[in-house]
Amino acid sequence: MASAPGSVRVRFCPSPTGNPHVGLVRTALFNWAFARHHQGTLVFRIEDTDAARDSEESYNQLLDAMRWLGFDWDEGPGVGGPHAPYRQSQRMDIYADVARKLLDGGHAYHCYCSQEELDSRREAARAAGRPSGYDGHCRDLSAGQVEEYKAQGRTPIVRFRMPDETITFTDLVRGELTFTPENVPDYGIVRANGAPLYTLVNPVDDALMEITHVLRGEDLLSSTPRQIALYKALIELGIARQIPQFGHLPYVMGEGNKKLSKRDPQSSLNLYRDRGFLPEGLLNYLSLLGWSLSADQDIFTIEEMVRAFDIADVNPNPARFDLKKCEAINADHIRMLDVKEFTERCRPWLKAPFAPWAPEDFDEAKWQAIAPHAQTRLKVLSEITDNVDFLFLPEPVFDEASWTKAMKEGSDALLRTAREKLQAADWTSAESLKEAVLAAGEAHGLKLGKAQAPVRVAVTGRTVGLPLFESLEILGKEKTLARIDAALARLTA
Repeated sequence: MASAPGSVRVRFCPSPTGNPHVGLVRTALFNWAFARHHQGTLVFRIEDTDAARDSEESYNQLLDAMRWLGFDWDEGPGVGGPHAPYRQSQRMDIYADVARKLLDGGHAYHCYCSQEELDSRREAARAAGRPSGYDGHCRDLSAGQVEEYKAQGRTPIVRFRMPDETITFTDLVRGELTFTPENVPDYGIVRANGAPLYTLVNPVDDALMEITHVLRGEDLLSSTPRQIALYKALIELGIARQIPQFGHLPYVMGEGNKKLSKRDPQSSLNLYRDRGFLPEGLLNYLSLLGWSLSADQDIFTIEEMVRAFDIADVNPNPARFDLKKCEAINADHIRMLDVKEFTERCRPWLKAPFAPWAPEDFDEAKWQAIAPHAQTRLKVLSEITDNVDFLFLPEPVFDEASWTKAMKEGSDALLRTAREKLQAADWTSAESLKEAVLAAGEAHGLKLGKAQAPVRVAVTGRTVGLPLFESLEILGKEKTLARIDAALARLTA
């Protein structure tokens, strides 16, 4: 089934090696947004030809990650489509057939050079100040030379024959780029064991799947002139219909202004998922790594991004990953949730293995009451556990540093006065509880901030947390007074 003329077809084609990382997600996001903006087609393809590194576990993680992020695809695993299969490991016959056609058409040739010979000639080229790429040694071997190599037991690779011409193309992000032939030598497309290389399978699949726009990382820019030459050969052979347009996305930089590697801990998507980042918050931040909705708006929904996204607006300069800004944007998206949605999104962190309380001690009514107050304080959802544990544990877990900081000389007297005032307060009103602690502070010459610190630590175990008086109201009079009594006993022991 051919695509309609002018229709946008983009692809996202990760390799299933290790955990998905944020750079990969940014590439997926830009492709997805581009497809949706143009009412086009997103092809999700799995590049799993490296049997030594690819794994089924990583494949399943990729699919799970895409679904968690909210990305849908029009063709690919679980969806199917007219260009199936969408896993390269299931397309080997296709690549072998294309390689034969390239050889038969004179666009490729067998190369018998050993690695030692290649290294030696490259070193000599460097020493002479010449380009050190492949020197075309096997481009035009005679039949006798081929037989001699075969007699030596050499098994050839297949190299693509680059045309002796300058290649110029307009990058959708970087503008017009030119590559001269001496800087783009012939390159391998099939290993000696017959296994196809990325340099062949990627453009062949793009051609057969009629991809119109290739949006990918800047690290692949140097391979683009090679692929353009291969596309021209595929068009001549009747395999491809067109050369796609290319757009190379800027590097994502990590600490020390180094390119963020998938080996960097902060690059792992699982880290953000486990910490309780919202997909919409994380995607909002990742979209800012090279693109912006407007100069004065950092917070927006994915729907707003899709409506506005234009690949021409992507900045070619490297973008630095800033975890604090990522957290701040995620916090904004947490606050944007409906309260009911917020309470449900927090559920995983209110259960084992995250929750330190027994399941039977969890109180749904208290959770529903505290949730609106917690929603305004969290940067990530996993923070909810420590913020509400005082409600569901039999007694608070004291942070010793917080205890030492809050329980200064005279704190026992203050707590006794606060207990007396709270005993008489109206426990259906957080304001009444605030007035009680305020009055206790005034009796000891302290402002509210100083007066409430020992009370907070006695009841919650921490110096910072959710709004204190609303927390006391939800915890209840009996438990609050019992915890103040326990703190007094500890202070006077």
